Amino acid sequence: MGKMRAAVITSSDSGYAGEREDKSGPVIRDILTENGYEVACMILLPDDRELLSKEMARIADEGEADLILTTGGTGFSARDCMPEATLAVTERQVPGIPEAMRAYSMRFTERAMLTRAAAGIRKSTLIVNLPGSPKAVRECLEYIIPQLEHGLEILTGQTGNCART
Repeated sequence: MGKMRAAVITSSDSGYAGEREDKSGPVIRDILTENGYEVACMILLPDDRELLSKEMARIADEGEADLILTTGGTGFSARDCMPEATLAVTERQVPGIPEAMRAYSMRFTERAMLTRAAAGIRKSTLIVNLPGSPKAVRECLEYIIPQLEHGLEILTGQTGNCART
């Protein structure tokens, strides 16, 4: 596999305002780097649906990254809007990824059923919403990252077949 490029977007009003350190974005960056990805950019934005959608669309449309991983904004708070921002700009949904993360996370906490994370494809970029907490980000991303490689190879044209021989 050629080196895949990834973008990390953190959605946090308090982080954007400089009131709280983003701990989840760096966890994502470290796991991506450990798995051979090039981290093209790390972006911190407020919980603003339009800003988040615009940034995801820009990254995908400009071909800046093959994979966009987001953290934050997937809960029940009135400001949590990451799934809506994601689905507003994706052309095809990939429900299996957040379903797998929720099922896996249920082993650790039954509250995992409350995440509203989504995933989808825009052009040749896969967008996946991860949880907000560093612990949950690590659990989920380490669980899904081995499988993402194959999907990204197909999406970017590096391989053409999903069937195992």
